[in-house]
Amino acid sequence: MRGTAELRGILHRLLPYTPFTRWMVELRDGAVLRADVIAGITVAMILIPQAMAYAQLAGLPAFYGLYAAFLPPAVAALFGSSRQLATGPVAMASLLSVGILQTFVAPGTGDFITYSILLALMVGMLRICLGALRLGALVNLLSRPVVIGFTNAAVLVIATSQMHHLFGVSAVRGDYHFQTVWRTIEVIAGNARWESLGMASLATAILLGLRNRASGRLPYVLIAVVATTLTSWLVGYGGKVVGEIPRGLPSFRAPVLDLRIVPELAMGAITITLVGLMEAMAIAKTIATKTKQQIDINQELIGQGMANLVGSFFQSYAVSGSFSRSAVNYASGARTGFSSVVTSLVVMITLLWFTPLLYHLPQATLGAIIVISVISLIRIKPIVTAWRVQRQDGIIAVVTFLGTLVLAPALHQGILIGVALSLLSYLLRTMRPRVVFLARHPDGSLHGAEIHGLEPDQKIAIIRFDGRLYFGDSSYFEDKVLEIVAHLPGLQYLIVDAGGINQVDATGEQTLRNLVGRLRGVGIDVFVTGAKKQFREVLERTGCMDYIGRDHFFGWNQSALEHVWSKLGAEYRARCPLNSSHPSEDRPFADGLYI
Repeated sequence: MRGTAELRGILHRLLPYTPFTRWMVELRDGAVLRADVIAGITVAMILIPQAMAYAQLAGLPAFYGLYAAFLPPAVAALFGSSRQLATGPVAMASLLSVGILQTFVAPGTGDFITYSILLALMVGMLRICLGALRLGALVNLLSRPVVIGFTNAAVLVIATSQMHHLFGVSAVRGDYHFQTVWRTIEVIAGNARWESLGMASLATAILLGLRNRASGRLPYVLIAVVATTLTSWLVGYGGKVVGEIPRGLPSFRAPVLDLRIVPELAMGAITITLVGLMEAMAIAKTIATKTKQQIDINQELIGQGMANLVGSFFQSYAVSGSFSRSAVNYASGARTGFSSVVTSLVVMITLLWFTPLLYHLPQATLGAIIVISVISLIRIKPIVTAWRVQRQDGIIAVVTFLGTLVLAPALHQGILIGVALSLLSYLLRTMRPRVVFLARHPDGSLHGAEIHGLEPDQKIAIIRFDGRLYFGDSSYFEDKVLEIVAHLPGLQYLIVDAGGINQVDATGEQTLRNLVGRLRGVGIDVFVTGAKKQFREVLERTGCMDYIGRDHFFGWNQSALEHVWSKLGAEYRARCPLNSSHPSEDRPFADGLYI
């Protein structure tokens, strides 16, 4: 008993570093083990052909996709937080990888392969560092408009990048992707191999026909691969095929650390890290809502980082979580991360004994797999929705889309444009928060005087400030207050509704202090209502609360008005436009206390 208790204690202490210990004990249940084995095999049947297709997209020989599908799925499952997330080669990471590298080295060359593996190492190390430092929230730098614009553009780039495979011609590369597409179309016009198009059409028909009927367990991708490979072998297909794949497991080999090239890859590694994390977390959270499991974004970063780090020592390029395979994993009944371990074992068996069967696999089939896998990601409605929600968001989505298309293959530059625009838009919004001049509405509540055409009082003004009072918007706040004051020459009392102020920095505090002093200098007394705890604490520490006067702080606007009316007299109160027969309706804080 004592030994068991000690073992449990050790496992509990290891949990943050070995999350797989949470689910390993569940494998004692035969039903759980059986479900994971079935799910793992099912996912492998889809992963194997997809991995080769995505390696082709990444500008690598097809078998490097199998290398990337060997250890990363298991490692990510062992060290990540999601039990059903299926990791391995994915379209977006593959496209970003080739886009980053082909700007200075030709795809398919020895250096290209070397740098692809180095990029995976950098992505792995970066993800592990971010996870260890608990900086997973950095993924929020990729706003929804940026993601929408980038994804739609990336899908078009991915699909058009496969044209030469679908038509059996050689790609004539240009400096930009649109140049490559145009030149490829010119080659297709005179040299298209119709047997390649026929094979691609056969694969597409199978993929579309079976995918719509698939329950989640039908390996329709594998069926398309088997059908076209058999057809290729039987008819003596003359188009390009995968060819010989080295039999055996990838050898353990440290990535070549070329310090001259690391700075060139740094921004690309950051982009793949953020985009990959965004994809992985979106998938994991979707599944978690169904399984009721809790997802730790930082632990998932470590898991995804370990997958890339370990994989790079076995000749893997950058990997991430796959939405389609994760959905299949869940639908197939996966209960723990062991299903991904089974997937890795199936890939290992394939590498050891079954690679000769893939010799006649047409490259046109792989191209069709890529196109069908990503085409469903095109979504126009979210861009329209973003435009309707806020025009700036719609502009960001469109500019990111166009920037990504124009700058391809350097897709990460399109993301950088989107992120820069998002940050600029955010700064502009926070630098110009809502400052509303309030007046009494006929229903008894306070509303914006200008918007609702309400009559202001000439001696009492109430303004509401919605936003942080910080260096970025302090001047704007001061200017708006002084603008309102300038339009009320008889003003004696200013009530600042601070219920919307969540934070204040040194600049904001000094601005408030200066504004109060300036207004008092011209005979205008200032009161503050609804100040939240964190706001009041800052004013307490700096002495600003004493400077303004503790008796000048009230829980809600009505209390401040009562105080001001007591100074102006009952006669003025009776005719004041701010007076109402429903004073209680203006209480924004139910308990009447500062919060």
